[in-house]
Amino acid sequence: MEFKDYYQVLGVDRKASEKEIRGAYRRLARQYHPDVNPDNKEAEERFKGVNEAYEVLSDPEKRRRYGELGSRWKEYETWQRAQQAAGGQGRPFDWSRFGFGEAPGGARFEQRTLSQEELEDLLGGGSPFSDFFQTFFGGMPRRGQRRPRRGADVEHPLEVSLAEAYRGTTRRLELRLPSGQVRRLDVHIPPGVRDGSRVRIAGQGAPGAPGAPTGDLYLVVGIVPDPHFERRGDDLHGRATVPLTTCVLGGEASVPTPDARELALRIPPGTRDGQIFRLRGQGMPRLDSTAQRGDLLVEVHVLLPTRLTTRQRELFAELARLEAAEGATVG
Repeated sequence: MEFKDYYQVLGVDRKASEKEIRGAYRRLARQYHPDVNPDNKEAEERFKGVNEAYEVLSDPEKRRRYGELGSRWKEYETWQRAQQAAGGQGRPFDWSRFGFGEAPGGARFEQRTLSQEELEDLLGGGSPFSDFFQTFFGGMPRRGQRRPRRGADVEHPLEVSLAEAYRGTTRRLELRLPSGQVRRLDVHIPPGVRDGSRVRIAGQGAPGAPGAPTGDLYLVVGIVPDPHFERRGDDLHGRATVPLTTCVLGGEASVPTPDARELALRIPPGTRDGQIFRLRGQGMPRLDSTAQRGDLLVEVHVLLPTRLTTRQRELFAELARLEAAEGATVG
């Protein structure tokens, strides 16, 4: 059984952060996804390997266990085979050699044969992709029987626009099954979803063993950058250009929202270029309470006239003379 270097599969350092691991997974999942590479067995195997690596490294407990046992996996494999040959009556696995045999103060933990539930709780459940993964995270048989295993959870990348995240949307997905069939699903993306959010679709993952439930589908959401708005938490930041006369004399400016509405922004007299105004409650919906929203912050910029009529030029010239005269008087 070949040792799987999950860090190498994702192309990340062993000290990589959760964000770095998630970013590497999303990039590789898009690259090798079966929908992008139809009938490409090599890409399909790479896609499975990427999912398997992310299944372990994205879970802090599984990642910790992998780091502790990964380099000594043959010892555990040998013990597991001996257990199976002995019908579950073999010698208990010596966890103390991996730092789990002694309690604080030198007291020994009780050593005994672990049940399947206990071993799964200790190592973490998971979907058995490779033999190496199944050895560490797939559980072990009970005496004389094997419990039907629940189907694996499946992750699928999904990109949405900022406008879709602002108002929520429904998407139709086409998922390719291992059998080659295509499954079509209408999935709801809630308002306020964030970049990197995981939307759970219950019962739409990989099929389980006979008598076991199907896994879940998790949509890993990516927000496409918007040319008009920047999202910072639940607040949105945008820009508005207003005529010079409006900035000087005051007035109103029209401000668009991601869902194509138009808001009226009051511009007070003497507004400076680059001044920021806050429209409360017009930002992104909050995922935990869509009745509440962040704010929309609008940065106002002066739109200078570039083509002046003769009369406009005369008025600007008169304004310049007045400013010069006032300056001379003050001086």
